[in-house]
Amino acid sequence: MKNLFNELFRPRDPYSLFTEDGIGIAFHHYRKEGSKVIILAHGFYNNKDAYLFRYIAASIFKEYPVISFDFRGHGQSEGLFSWTSDEEKDLRAVIAYARQNGYEKIGVVGFSLGAAVAIVEAAKNDVIDSVIAVSAPYDFWKINCHFWKEDMLDDLVLNVGPKGKGKGVRPGSPFREKVSPISVVNSIAPKPILFIHGKKDWLIHYSHSEKLFEAAEEPKKIVILEGAGHAERICDVMPEEFERLCFDWFRETL
Repeated sequence: MKNLFNELFRPRDPYSLFTEDGIGIAFHHYRKEGSKVIILAHGFYNNKDAYLFRYIAASIFKEYPVISFDFRGHGQSEGLFSWTSDEEKDLRAVIAYARQNGYEKIGVVGFSLGAAVAIVEAAKNDVIDSVIAVSAPYDFWKINCHFWKEDMLDDLVLNVGPKGKGKGVRPGSPFREKVSPISVVNSIAPKPILFIHGKKDWLIHYSHSEKLFEAAEEPKKIVILEGAGHAERICDVMPEEFERLCFDWFRETL
């Protein structure tokens, strides 16, 4: 794992593709034999080259080819972040690229607002075959930050320490119209969806995933992890458990 992790940290130029509204999207395609691919969709203030997303890519790469990318307004992609109003176009462009490269099955792992985007796109895009939504909000305007929670301070370390190197965002207006995941999650079926949430999540309470799970149709599953926080922080504190959940899910559903 260490050698693979180091390999995925080697500097490289991103490939580029363009969305239907002309935004250039930077991404990495980690290739290996296989007809199935996993796409990683990061959350707010993150990107494909952040420490933990390199780690997650290396972990998933043990069994599957991986495509990780920067949403607009993040990392090396163009444009401004629209707070989930337009980001489904970014994911859609990456999915189209995956199909053009011959992949027959596509799984998506979305984190936080990236999970919200994954849910919205999966509700309308039949090319997606399986979804894992990590720390997903059921509605952008219902996100209930609890700054007094103990895990908030630990989470900040991921932004100011070595693991936060390179993070950032170029934000646009958050007030544009957007689709709430709760309003479309029932349309994902018959595609399977797994909701993962940390019980210590200070940013998006785990009740968001519970509401989404209740609204979703079968096949579905939910896992609330004791001792885990928000989004990629789950992978930071319990990497083996997160890896197991992903592999068990995709082996069953892809």
